[in-house]
Amino acid sequence: MLTVRYFASLREALGCEEENITLEQKDNVTVSDLVGLLSARGEPWDVLQDTGQVLVAVNQSICQRTQPLHGDEEVAFFPPMTGG
Repeated sequence: MLTVRYFASLREALGCEEENITLEQKDNVTVSDLVGLLSARGEPWDVLQDTGQVLVAVNQSICQRTQPLHGDEEVAFFPPMTGG
């Protein structure tokens, strides 16, 4: 089961902090597939497709959307952050 977490403005826009998702197909599933599944919910979930506005981490490491998922990871979505 994936633990999916949403941070900062995404959490507020989606009205969700965390959820658990069971992957039906466990072979060759990527972060991009997960984004497609979540985005299919419609607005405001389709914001997750915006690679310029949403970063992804798997098990606390920033990753590309081509990152494979096996079904037991923590996936986090968050907006880009700036330092200062």
